[in-house]
Amino acid sequence: SYFTDIDNLEEFNPMLGHRGCRLDVTYPEIGVMQTRAIMEAAIEVSEKYGYHIVPEIMIPLVGMVGEIEYVAGIVHNTAEKVKEEKHSNIEYKIGTMIEIPRATVVADQIAKTAEFFSFGTNDLTQMTFGFSRDDASKFIPTYKDKNILPGDPFASIDQEGVGQLVKNGVKLGRQTRPDMKCGVCGEHGGDPKSVKFFNSVGLSYVSCSPFRVPIARLAAAQAAIEQK
Repeated sequence: SYFTDIDNLEEFNPMLGHRGCRLDVTYPEIGVMQTRAIMEAAIEVSEKYGYHIVPEIMIPLVGMVGEIEYVAGIVHNTAEKVKEEKHSNIEYKIGTMIEIPRATVVADQIAKTAEFFSFGTNDLTQMTFGFSRDDASKFIPTYKDKNILPGDPFASIDQEGVGQLVKNGVKLGRQTRPDMKCGVCGEHGGDPKSVKFFNSVGLSYVSCSPFRVPIARLAAAQAAIEQK
């Protein structure tokens, strides 16, 4: 029953559990439903208002090539079915959120299927350090006081560690797909120091909370000027 399914999904550590693309692998109907919703909405808005929309469907939490190949298959099959039903020739892209450290190491393989990368640096920081974002505030101030950490890695990107994974992921992804759009999604997208670092490793854009957008824009402009 529905309630039995919910009980069976209960976990001891949901952060490392049954979420993201893992749900699409075990419950493909979720991927079908979400893809259909995106494609139907995009086609309807395109036809009704005349906008040229190219949906970018992002598959989260991919760490293995097999995951993105399987889920991208669901997305592609569903999207083509909707296009046929609606007599539409709308274009769409399939990409992934790079937030598992393993994904940055096999990014060249993932890029054979993924048409764009968005680096989820909140989760990438969490999993690289083994810090829980929700609980690390209990000891990070002490680490800063004792000069073990220069600052909060969830506020400003850890350039030596997590940053190098991002840099490696961009490099490998573009070895396979030279024109690949790579961006970052997370609180780091609104931190000026992080934005400058992301610009230096070749990211195309940053995404952040709405109230941080003016700061991010200014930092991006400064980084671009400095680079020139």
